[in-house]
Amino acid sequence: MAGRVLELRVHGVSNTPPGQVLGLRPAPGVTTPAPWLVAGGPVTGFYRSPATGPDDPVVVEAYSWGQLTSGARTARDVERALWTLLLPFALANVALHARPDVPPDPDAERWNSRSGLTAWLIRLFCLSLTGTLTLALTGVGVDLVGWQCVDPGCLGRIPGPWEFLGRGWWSGGARSLAVGLLVPLGVLAVLGLVSWRSYQYEAQMPAEPGAPPAGRRPAGAPWDGPGPPGAEPPPDPPENPLQGRTFWTGEGQLRRSAVLHLCTGAVVAAAVPLGAVLAADPPLGPRAGLAWSTVAALAAVVLVAVVASARPWLTRRAGATPLGGWSVAVGLLTGVGLAGTLLVLLLPDGPSGTPLAELRPGPSCAPHPGGPSCPADLSLPGFDRVVAWLGTGQLFLLLAIGSVARSGRRALAAPAAAAALLAAGVAWTSGWLPGPPGTLEPWTFVVPAATLAATGLLLPRVPAPAERQPPGPRTDLAWGGRAPALIAGFGWLLCVSYGAGLLYWVANRLNGGAVPQGRVPVVPPTPVTWAGLAFVIALLALAATAVRAGLLLLRLRRQEYAELASPGHPLSAHDLRRCRDVSAWRALHRLVGEHAVRLVGWYAVATAVLVVLGCAAVLSRRPHPPAPAGGAAVVEWASGVGDWLLAWLPVLVGTVGLLVYRNDLARRTMGVIWDVGTFWPRTAHPLAPPSYAERAVPELRTRTAGLLALADHHPRAVDGIILSGHSQGTVICAAVLLQLPARARRRIWFFSYGCQLTRLHGRVFPGYFGPDRLPVLAEALTPPGGETHWTNFWRGTDPLGWPVRAGERDVAVHDPEALHPSDGEVADPPIRNHGGYPEAPEFRRERTRVAWLLRRRVPVPRQGPG
Repeated sequence: MAGRVLELRVHGVSNTPPGQVLGLRPAPGVTTPAPWLVAGGPVTGFYRSPATGPDDPVVVEAYSWGQLTSGARTARDVERALWTLLLPFALANVALHARPDVPPDPDAERWNSRSGLTAWLIRLFCLSLTGTLTLALTGVGVDLVGWQCVDPGCLGRIPGPWEFLGRGWWSGGARSLAVGLLVPLGVLAVLGLVSWRSYQYEAQMPAEPGAPPAGRRPAGAPWDGPGPPGAEPPPDPPENPLQGRTFWTGEGQLRRSAVLHLCTGAVVAAAVPLGAVLAADPPLGPRAGLAWSTVAALAAVVLVAVVASARPWLTRRAGATPLGGWSVAVGLLTGVGLAGTLLVLLLPDGPSGTPLAELRPGPSCAPHPGGPSCPADLSLPGFDRVVAWLGTGQLFLLLAIGSVARSGRRALAAPAAAAALLAAGVAWTSGWLPGPPGTLEPWTFVVPAATLAATGLLLPRVPAPAERQPPGPRTDLAWGGRAPALIAGFGWLLCVSYGAGLLYWVANRLNGGAVPQGRVPVVPPTPVTWAGLAFVIALLALAATAVRAGLLLLRLRRQEYAELASPGHPLSAHDLRRCRDVSAWRALHRLVGEHAVRLVGWYAVATAVLVVLGCAAVLSRRPHPPAPAGGAAVVEWASGVGDWLLAWLPVLVGTVGLLVYRNDLARRTMGVIWDVGTFWPRTAHPLAPPSYAERAVPELRTRTAGLLALADHHPRAVDGIILSGHSQGTVICAAVLLQLPARARRRIWFFSYGCQLTRLHGRVFPGYFGPDRLPVLAEALTPPGGETHWTNFWRGTDPLGWPVRAGERDVAVHDPEALHPSDGEVADPPIRNHGGYPEAPEFRRERTRVAWLLRRRVPVPRQGPG
């Protein structure tokens, strides 16, 4: 294959079939042969057309990676569908990569720097997000089942032989709580097992081909200096984090982080029943030693997790490194804490010898929940406060993340002062501080404290030391540098919705299908009763945002239509109709590129206000939203609708996840969102869905470097490679190019089309594709004294493709080619918008030019003596 050029195409989201990527089109009545696999396997493979001939000057090859995320129906599709339930963890993981000043060299990052402090806060938030999921599962197993569901009729509605919890020895004290604790621990075990199996992605290591033989250097390539011809000079310090050799191989880091998260989740699950029992029945005598030793072991796990989240052994990616002594110690402490918790819960007469029958709802409360012997709050003692304060703490943590990411360490003063104000207000109203007793309640301090904390988000933004001017209009930082908090916040709200929906759904089933409102035998925690109303308000705000986007689209469409329909000469009715079609796509292109980020920001502001008010509401410990005068029916109806929606939300998400792998349209639609979110490695949350790039980038790097290292006489040798990426494939190709050695990049030309590297990725992930990082890729593709080996294609009708303007060649692709048929055609030229770039004349002309440039050779300079 000497003298030939290989165009290696990488598709975008939604798993485009290899035949479509190669441009194979069946003729009428003729079955087109399937593309043949030349490298890889059935999950990820490299395909070529069966019509490829030995004399073709340009050979087209397609790399198919879509089976990793949105593949066709296989035996593992159910497992992949379950990843949809972990979307909150995926968003929290993405937040770490949205920091505006990610250091190029991770070893140079310091904990007290802006990037290091933001990363630590995000990792703490990810730990708390694992705690949120565990708390919801603990509420199901420990509160709803082990504490409230005490009569045989209620227990009979649970699949399995659970009636023994309501009879005899198991019905007394806190022993049924020990059985309910198996629910969160079992789910954590399943998550750990699934994450462990998915480490195969992070374990992919790119092969290192040998140096290319003498005589294989393109035109303009300088002599490499002393040593054998083609030898690679020592690598320069990285200028982009994607240049790190272990960026895509973090198996060891993932295992260590998973140990911390799973152990932290187990501690949260154990702390709920243990804390409730110890508060209601303080231990005495020898039992106190067991109880407080257990508390100390559980507290030690949390302390180690908080400290370890900032330590290099957890924050650095170093390949397949072992777990280490700290991970083993955390696992042992967690085992000791769980064993102690189970012993305390299984004591015959409680920790101090006093049964808990007077605190637990009796069997008579099931048929008559409003009886005089039934407590007003049927939930596990203290569980409501744990849920409310965990959510409030996460709110302040998000405000701190956004403030520090935008304005550095100085912005941490506002959230810290707000947290201190809230703590002092709670202590004063509770009588823990000297002075007259407070007449206010703790929830009244939430809104002022959150307002004070939010002032940190308004401080002037601190630019990065090497930050350059944006390369084009609307390429500045998304949301003013607050992207980590916004993305993590959406993940948090989704996680809270999952948890509230799960608690509502289980409570409905235990109540025999009745809606858990009013005095029913089994009720979810009091803070959850506010979730339905808040969910409806959030949906209304989302609908208002969608309406605003629709109005903007109509206005932009009118502008584009006025420009298209006024060419200076009259147009036919057919052409005017086509102008309406084209103007719709051009308007959508402008809407996404000019207004999408701002619309998401306004929705985030409305949601933040709702969250602050919701935190104040749940801390008020009122079981139901108060209805305003004259609006009781509306509030009651909205709360009921929200409760019903939340109750079926987990089921709906799971159903959609299964549908994604049974329906092509659903798979492609959901894949657009899913493939973008799971591109980044799991450096913040190890229980998130696996990153497909952990496998795709090493495989592409191995394939590209291996072909370029072949000798001239090898039948598969090539003069050069056109690395051609579409949509999300451009992001994968950019990561591959930054991983390749310089000797390989000299013989590569980068084609990007449908590219979001500036308008979306550059704004949301400036640490990798921002104004000071994207030029690194352009410089890496520029040989000394030559032009940049990068051509970007874009269309005015492509909603996801824009110019890049980072020093490369931008080519505008005309779409459609004409408003009406011509040259004997009867059908209108199609509006290709986001697809069909390789079929465009501009693409073919540029590929011919680039292939000629890559095939040029120069003689090897004569090596000097010695």
